[in-house]
Amino acid sequence: MSRVKKIVRRMKVKNELARQIMGEILGTFVLLLFGCAAAAQVKTSRETKGQFLSVNMAFSVGVMSAMYLCRAVSGAHLNPAVSLSFCVLGDLAWIKLLPYSLAQILGAYLASGLVYLIYYDAIMEYSGGILTVFGPNETASIFATYPTDVVSVQTNFLDQVVGTAMLMLCILPLNDKRNAPAPEALLPPIVATVVLGISMSMSANCGAAINPARDLGPRLFTFTAGWGPEVFTCYDYFFWIPLVAPMVGGVVGSIIYVVFIQWHLPEPEDESEEIKEQTKVIEHNNKKDELYLKMSSL
Repeated sequence: MSRVKKIVRRMKVKNELARQIMGEILGTFVLLLFGCAAAAQVKTSRETKGQFLSVNMAFSVGVMSAMYLCRAVSGAHLNPAVSLSFCVLGDLAWIKLLPYSLAQILGAYLASGLVYLIYYDAIMEYSGGILTVFGPNETASIFATYPTDVVSVQTNFLDQVVGTAMLMLCILPLNDKRNAPAPEALLPPIVATVVLGISMSMSANCGAAINPARDLGPRLFTFTAGWGPEVFTCYDYFFWIPLVAPMVGGVVGSIIYVVFIQWHLPEPEDESEEIKEQTKVIEHNNKKDELYLKMSSL
């Protein structure tokens, strides 16, 4: 057993950024595996084994599971928009933004590939062997998000900005010590519930991606797996909206929280001053006790 422990210690990654990247890859992988697998099950079964709500709930379970999995290692951002927002707030070094984002996209890509392998037979049967973005038997929406035909580009962009802003606005107070923070162990299910609420209320227009990695990773996979360049050119090059709008929305939501809430919270008490006051009280009580003992002895 001691030899095994020594080997494990030698294999331990000592570079902090490398550990964080590994955490973000695996965390985003778990998130997308739950979500895309649910989407594949619902679509290929023609909604006989789940409905639209099933996909929303599966993504939320994925968020919760991924946060429990890698939060202690990387913070479980799982989303480039969240990473960018934390950079703006000063909670993440700017130099880590690109590695985090690439790790998240890679995790989403790998999860999409595994879902494709798991549901390959069902996808082929459902689509008739033709992988397409349009038509009654399209399967591209299993992986990436696509808009409703009647919704304009402006509305889709606003939709994603508002959805991601709500995400940041709702999760930032959960870990703010100056506010009323949630217990550490309950953070993942609370964040998952926020994601579920956004998915249930803001996914009609264009799928509520609110996460560039959640959309770009699977979109890149479908591009390489047989759906072709149509996944980028369809709907007037819609792909850039879930890529750019969440980044804008995340920053907007963070700024709103800081300006409307955080700036006006009571300042935390200076712990050092509090300790000094406690020490003074103890010393004063000790002196009183000494004086009392002396008087008693007399």
